[in-house]
Amino acid sequence: MTALLLIPLLLPFVTPLLARRALDRLTPVTALWALTATTLVLAGGCVAALGSLVLTGLLKLPAFAALGELVHPLHTPSGYLVLPAAAVATGVLTIGAWTLTHSAVRQARAFRTARAEAGRRPPAGDLCVIDSPHPDAYALPGRPHRIVVTTAMLRSLGPAEREALFSHERAHNQGGHHYFLAAAELAAHCHPALRPVRTAIRLTAERAADEAAATVTGDRRLLARAIARAALAGRAVRSSRPDFAPAATTGPVPRRVAALLAAPADHTRRSTYWVALLLAACAALSATAATTGAIAFHHEVEIAQGEAPS
Repeated sequence: MTALLLIPLLLPFVTPLLARRALDRLTPVTALWALTATTLVLAGGCVAALGSLVLTGLLKLPAFAALGELVHPLHTPSGYLVLPAAAVATGVLTIGAWTLTHSAVRQARAFRTARAEAGRRPPAGDLCVIDSPHPDAYALPGRPHRIVVTTAMLRSLGPAEREALFSHERAHNQGGHHYFLAAAELAAHCHPALRPVRTAIRLTAERAADEAAATVTGDRRLLARAIARAALAGRAVRSSRPDFAPAATTGPVPRRVAALLAAPADHTRRSTYWVALLLAACAALSATAATTGAIAFHHEVEIAQGEAPS
């Protein structure tokens, strides 16, 4: 059982390497779905494995064994191995829960502030212009979706570049990219190895919006110029928007501009999908190991309670 629970804890260390390959070989939309789904499954498997380790350690203690109505000792590896593992798992879960709660409170506060700020002025369609000396523009989720842009950002761009930037932000809202960013943020607090994947998901969401906006505008160079100029204008500004509100100026902008200026990549070959298959295999292995380990742990508890044959 203990060996099975180690698999979900080790697999996330492989994911950052696969994430980099996914960015290069898959279409942005496919990579976004594949990375987010895999990351959520790996995060869930990690939490399940840590929880099983914590319960195993607790039931080795006499007080909790009596509380669990164990009539026989729980059959596990030596307490010298199980108890330290349970203590570490408890610490990891506690830290993860604390950082996740802190992040959720901070993001909720930033979201309420952004919605309130956007609601002070009547919108023009889905566009909300805020009078501010700080250049910024982002897609604000909620009902209804808004594209928030400051007057300083409008002054930094030409008319055609503004429309290209708005197309990028509309693509974020239409694609529901805030859900992907929120899922990546959640997973990043479940395992430290998933934090680089959170960054990759953010970049993939920007690339997906870049390609969607390029299709709408029909001018990849114009969009690349708009993103570059917007990023230069806002480079010294720390935005107050929530992290799950995507913006055209986030991520490695030079890499995104280079991708827009290059010819669209050919992702139709079967060989490009081996990364997606590996991501799916990692997710399936993690889920299977975590589920099997939890079932085995439950069976051992039933044996210790005298409810099942050994």
